[in-house]
Amino acid sequence: MNARVRVPATSSNLGAGFDCIGIAVDRWLTASATLRERDSGVTIHRGGQLAALTLPPEEDLLAVGFRAACRAAGVEPVGVAIDATSEIAVGRGLGSSAAAIVAGALLADAALGLGLSRTSIVEIAAEVEGHSDNVAAAVYGGAVLSVRSTGLRSVALAVSPDLVFLLAVPPFPSDTRRARAALPEVLPHAVAVLAASRAAALVQGLATGDRELLAAALNDDVLHVPYRRARIPGYDAVVAAAQAAGAYGATLSGAGSAILAIAPGERAGTVGAALLAAWRGAGVEAELLRFAELAEGATISDAAPTTHYAPRTIHQT
Repeated sequence: MNARVRVPATSSNLGAGFDCIGIAVDRWLTASATLRERDSGVTIHRGGQLAALTLPPEEDLLAVGFRAACRAAGVEPVGVAIDATSEIAVGRGLGSSAAAIVAGALLADAALGLGLSRTSIVEIAAEVEGHSDNVAAAVYGGAVLSVRSTGLRSVALAVSPDLVFLLAVPPFPSDTRRARAALPEVLPHAVAVLAASRAAALVQGLATGDRELLAAALNDDVLHVPYRRARIPGYDAVVAAAQAAGAYGATLSGAGSAILAIAPGERAGTVGAALLAAWRGAGVEAELLRFAELAEGATISDAAPTTHYAPRTIHQT
């Protein structure tokens, strides 16, 4: 049985929506799986942005997601050949890890007929990833809020059609684990109050395009950006340039290194140019990604056998 999946890139946090809000954008990881009945090993063919990865197949998040879905369904993992290529830059805060985990889980579901719901896929992927913001957006598309109470609930957020999302992506990565380790374990109650109000401002600002609400949510985060910004060379200059050019606000995409700006449509071109110019002033040639609409969520289809792998890297257990 073959299966093919397509999973979007994501940007998470959006300032004040730390670990609970994500958006899907139009860059994709595409992967197919072919089951191998005679052994339980994993073979992975990597292309695009994945080609530079050298980790063993069993540690690849595609394989981790595949086997996590098998365990959740109570099925013994089987041998599988995975062929994957990605447009999503690794280590830039664009949800490359979430896309791989989700892709692996969906491949297992489709190829083995596990019958997992999308809610289950999000739960499985979030357990592997450690948080749900990117994985929920990757599964459902659009803008998504994830809240954990008795279980994990993911809901679509309204987004004003007047908003344009711009991502300035530098050529250097950010270490997500180190970025998370930089966060304090405890915050004062007053800071928590500010965080709650700004997260609410983000939800309402996305829905209405309200400048003041989006500015408060994007520019004045108190939970993670203050502890991470120094890790990104040029961060303050790039954010200030986006604001001066007319963006509602700018902030880290995930843990970085990319910077996300949200702007009104009529200012998007100017803001994009300002982002690139500010990076260039810091000695960095960044790539600009511009999205007037958010992407759909992950899709599954049957896959035709793949016969051409070059110039991809091939790793086998």
